[in-house]
Amino acid sequence: MDGEATSIGPLDITRVMAAIPHRYPMLLVDRVAELIPDRSITAIKAVTINEGFFQGHFPGRPIMPGVLIVEALAQAAGILAVESLGLAGSGKLVYFMSIDGVKFRKPVEPGVLLTLEAEFVQKRARVCKFAGKARIDGELAAECEFTAMIADPPKA
Repeated sequence: MDGEATSIGPLDITRVMAAIPHRYPMLLVDRVAELIPDRSITAIKAVTINEGFFQGHFPGRPIMPGVLIVEALAQAAGILAVESLGLAGSGKLVYFMSIDGVKFRKPVEPGVLLTLEAEFVQKRARVCKFAGKARIDGELAAECEFTAMIADPPKA
């Protein structure tokens, strides 16, 4: 990409909820620290013991399920896609198509700020490929690549 891209951010929870339809208990992005349209996003998930999944995963040793870490990365990427394509508030949804090369490096426990980093690997009008990394204090907790499709919501 030529030239210097203009960074957007931080974005509060209201702006996050304008970009993606997820709501409690499935909203896994609390804020966006930085978003560079058509390039990348850095978002934050505050992981607290109050999360419902910690009741059963695991009693006595709470660890955030890996699938929810990947979902949090996908939500961050969804915000990146929607903001980059000017679709905030349009009702468009970002659907998973594939998840590749998932690696979990470190358990995510209550009390941490999970930094969610996603960047475009490929971007087309309706299909985007992303690389994502989740970090705790700069240390890699998980990484993956995933592809998503931007589409209208299903008809009721």
